[in-house]
Amino acid sequence: MESSHDRDTAGLQAYADELRATFMRLQSEGAELHAKARALQVTEKSRDGLVNATVGARGELIRLDLDPRIYRHPDARKLADTITETVQRAAEKARERVIEVFSPLIPAEQMRAHLDGDLETVMAQLADQMGGRG
Repeated sequence: MESSHDRDTAGLQAYADELRATFMRLQSEGAELHAKARALQVTEKSRDGLVNATVGARGELIRLDLDPRIYRHPDARKLADTITETVQRAAEKARERVIEVFSPLIPAEQMRAHLDGDLETVMAQLADQMGGRG
């Protein structure tokens, strides 16, 4: 009859094997995925079509194009709000694409928590995995 200690040991061994396999996949595929993510760019058009914003993988603004028609009805506040909203939508799409790029290696929720800097969630996920609950 298998004891509780034997089951715990077997569970830890299985988890160690899983970590080893994940690490090997990260080594073989990680650099390529990282390069793909770093090269990622997303362009989003404003709802009125007058602003185009291109951001990188981290949501940083790479390029901003303004249609000359913005000068027909000058409204600095509206233009600023439109630019901000467009860049934010592009950044969110870029974030989701980064999550997709890494999805073969890292579960989406784990990657979201990492990108959000949510250490508490990352640690809880790790504890769940180590406890055999993940």
